[in-house]
Amino acid sequence: MLENRYRVYSQYLKDKYGEKVYKIPIQLSVTCPNRDGLLGNRGCIFCGEKGAGFENLESSIPVKDQLKQNIEYISKRYKAKKFIAYFQNFTNTYIPLDEFKKYIMDVCREDIVEIAISTRPDCIKDEYLSFLNEIKKEKNINITIELGLQSVNYKTLEKIERGHTLAEFIDAMWMIKKYDFEVCVHMILNLPWDTEADIIEGAKILSALRVNQVKLHSLYIVGDSVMGNMYENNEFKIIPLDEYVDRVVSFLEYLNPTIALQRLVGRAPKEETLFCNWNTSWWKIKDYIDEKMEKEDSYQGKKFNYLGGKALK
Repeated sequence: MLENRYRVYSQYLKDKYGEKVYKIPIQLSVTCPNRDGLLGNRGCIFCGEKGAGFENLESSIPVKDQLKQNIEYISKRYKAKKFIAYFQNFTNTYIPLDEFKKYIMDVCREDIVEIAISTRPDCIKDEYLSFLNEIKKEKNINITIELGLQSVNYKTLEKIERGHTLAEFIDAMWMIKKYDFEVCVHMILNLPWDTEADIIEGAKILSALRVNQVKLHSLYIVGDSVMGNMYENNEFKIIPLDEYVDRVVSFLEYLNPTIALQRLVGRAPKEETLFCNWNTSWWKIKDYIDEKMEKEDSYQGKKFNYLGGKALK
């Protein structure tokens, strides 16, 4: 029996840094071009007013204090010594460059081994990447850019009012890879307008673009969102849980086995959502995925046979 049927992120970090590393969320008072009127006024249809930072400290707390509080708590609880400063919510490269530089400098300390920055594919700019490259060299801190893609289907991207297409994502990948930063891509595997074929194509595209990490999400429906209204009006259907499990397994089978999986299913507070994880604990869904992979002798990269001319052999 295989010990791990996919590349687990925690082990990926342990292999990279020689010990357990913990991710510390940082929340800034930032917005998104899809919310402030540049591309749109209401954001992606699944996005609520809080974005994804449900468990974060308030953005009104200075960055250094957010980091200090979280590290003190994690250090005491887990005896941790190395950390990743994670700028998580909304679009963290969509702020003036001077502000961006200040926030990045605020998290540069000896126990920070990596800075992870969540943003949109169409908000990647060379001047920001160049500054991060200086930090990487001068402070000996690794850089990871987390890109929200969600789907590779351009019709789905339009339907969810994402505000960009697959082309902007591909362009962002080339820009980031010039600096040899790592990239984590966020994907939602149960968007109502995506099929399993879209899920497989997503795994193939991410593999072809040499993505380093992937974070999989199960769609949750927030009450204060456009999608929330659509859900209450029965304008779409959510696939059953067993189909989500099937999609995750298919995605993993086509994914390059060197890519690390940060997560297989998302989480959100029950009181904030109209629908979340089929009223099932996230860890149970993870167990279902593990059980299916073991039963079918499935593993990450089992069908990774399509790049470098292999598809013709």
